[in-house]
Amino acid sequence: MERYLTKFILKDLKEKMVFLAGPRQVGKTTLSMQLLKTDDLDHPAYLNWDDVSCKKKIIEGYLPSEEKLIIFDEIHKYLRWRNLIKGHYDRYKLKKQFLITGSARLDYYRRGGDSMQGRYHLYHLHPLSLYEINKNPTKSDLDNLLQFGGFPEPFIKSNKRHWKRWQNERVSRVIQEDLINLEKVKEISQLDLLLNILPSKVGAVLSLNSLREDLNVKFETVDRWINIFERLYLCYRISPYGLKTLRTAKKEKKLYLWDWSLIESEGVRFENLVASNLLKYCQFHYEVNGDKYELCFLRDSEKREIDFVIIKDKKPLFAVECKSSEREVSSNIKYFCSRTEIPIFYQVHLGKDDYEVARFKTRIIPFAKFVQILKI
Repeated sequence: MERYLTKFILKDLKEKMVFLAGPRQVGKTTLSMQLLKTDDLDHPAYLNWDDVSCKKKIIEGYLPSEEKLIIFDEIHKYLRWRNLIKGHYDRYKLKKQFLITGSARLDYYRRGGDSMQGRYHLYHLHPLSLYEINKNPTKSDLDNLLQFGGFPEPFIKSNKRHWKRWQNERVSRVIQEDLINLEKVKEISQLDLLLNILPSKVGAVLSLNSLREDLNVKFETVDRWINIFERLYLCYRISPYGLKTLRTAKKEKKLYLWDWSLIESEGVRFENLVASNLLKYCQFHYEVNGDKYELCFLRDSEKREIDFVIIKDKKPLFAVECKSSEREVSSNIKYFCSRTEIPIFYQVHLGKDDYEVARFKTRIIPFAKFVQILKI
């Protein structure tokens, strides 16, 4: 399966380095191997910092002479990786192409005086979305995506036993290889507990104070831990869309997981799937086209809420409300449609009905059709 970013990465590699970030096992290595036109992880152009045999080559500045495209995987774990990559690029940019991949946030670890500014393009590889799987998705496609998540291996297998074992192994690797080595934290047991708590917090305004009480730690500590989980692509938060004309929440944030299959409630899991698809949509347009998209939610002081609002260049583009089944226009859409400048509302659901209600600027639409509008 060719991933949705492949052709854009190939185009950008002709001009600059490309940084490809994203969660563990989301398909970065597979995409890299496809660019090298091989599935051989011993290929001389694929240099993985986690491979002991590659570390010495990387540190010594080894580059295969006959390979045009060089892949550096997980190299951000090397303390001096920025200077190494910058040196390679400045010396060989007319002869070679460089793809840098990582499962922790390269856009975070590159900070602290970005000596490579202007030398690279950054992409985030997201889990599979319904449209990426099938441009005309079936009910089976959606059912499997909801149950097994968008990480390629468990989705392709679509086997519950495999999914459970894969989950255990992935979480263990994130904690042992990323959390301990990159973040230098010691409270592993409490972080593991927090990781188990987070699926129950999805979709609601996240109360750090409540988490602080659950874990018996300081407010600043739990805030730091959530930030760490965001850097490791375990979760992400979205901010409220503030409106001058309404008394809206401005500081509260909602939390979602990169792997929605961990969520027990089907309704919340569906909302997280929609959130992840919209985040992918926003980052795609920003990273490919340079358009400033943002994923937010709308909530007023009376706790009336619209699940998602897409902002483009600081103006609302459209809003999305999630419902598990077909229903009439939600009361929250009815309330906000005349009080905001949001031009269109989509009420997405898992059923079949597709119709518009002009009075409320709303289209009630199956999620499988909605993704054909997003095209991502």
